[in-house]
Amino acid sequence: MIIPSAAIRGEARHDRGQRAGARGRLGSVLPVDNHVHSQWSFDTDGQGSMAATCERALELGLPAVAFTEHVEWTDWLADDAIAAGPLTLDWWEKIRPLDVTGYLADIEQCRERYKPLRVLSGVEAGEPHLFGASIAGLLSTGPFDRVLGSLHALPHKDHLVGAEQLFYLLDDGEDEVMRRYFAELVRMIEGPGQFEVLAHLDYPRRYWPSGPAAYDEAVFEEEYRAVLRALATSGRVLEMNTKSPLASVSLLRWWREEGGRAVSFGSDAHRPWLVGGRFDLAVDIVEAAGFRAGEDPLDFWLR
Repeated sequence: MIIPSAAIRGEARHDRGQRAGARGRLGSVLPVDNHVHSQWSFDTDGQGSMAATCERALELGLPAVAFTEHVEWTDWLADDAIAAGPLTLDWWEKIRPLDVTGYLADIEQCRERYKPLRVLSGVEAGEPHLFGASIAGLLSTGPFDRVLGSLHALPHKDHLVGAEQLFYLLDDGEDEVMRRYFAELVRMIEGPGQFEVLAHLDYPRRYWPSGPAAYDEAVFEEEYRAVLRALATSGRVLEMNTKSPLASVSLLRWWREEGGRAVSFGSDAHRPWLVGGRFDLAVDIVEAAGFRAGEDPLDFWLR
């Protein structure tokens, strides 16, 4: 069980005046980047660097970064939900296990070297509802400050298929891909996997066949609300992902209306120069939806 942060437990006070005059620009009140990848993630293709990312974060004035390295599985434990069926994982040849010992050693080195930046540990767990036993086993191997849950792949014809591939595999249209994705997200949230923050809420939107700009959130309001309602009921946090097309103020307001209490910011950076990307715009959107920074810079932003 992931224990929510002090902010989620309501122990931190809102600091609503702290951001006066700072909207729309970089400054000392930027949020934590809670979704960053380094050389320890298998998909940074040799261009990820924990040290260079910390240097860039200091330049930007970020209070902290969380290195949430990818955790995906090509095999699984007998107690994983996926082990009960004939599913096979054959869509991501680059997947490698996370070297927890080496990763945590680098975290400690960066904590000593890049003060006053706070360097947080973490993982981004793919399909945690299908690999619940595997993620629980990994989390027991060391301290992780942030645990993200992600849905990158969906079960389809006895395989796990990358969500973006479904646009070309299904005959029911692109809208149906999103509806299947949102339905699986609800199952993920209500499943056995441990995570605190839901990453990139509408991940396939990045690959919308007619272009991300043509995507219309309003078409899927009912599906979004179902996901957000389940997430709020679980006590978890919604990520404002700035690698994806930015969520609208309306979408963040749906989160509030469905009971959501907190927002996390994540660049999903896989290169050092992308850390904190578009945070100035994201802050404006999140504030317009009624969320504010807490007194502790490491807190999630609260309603």
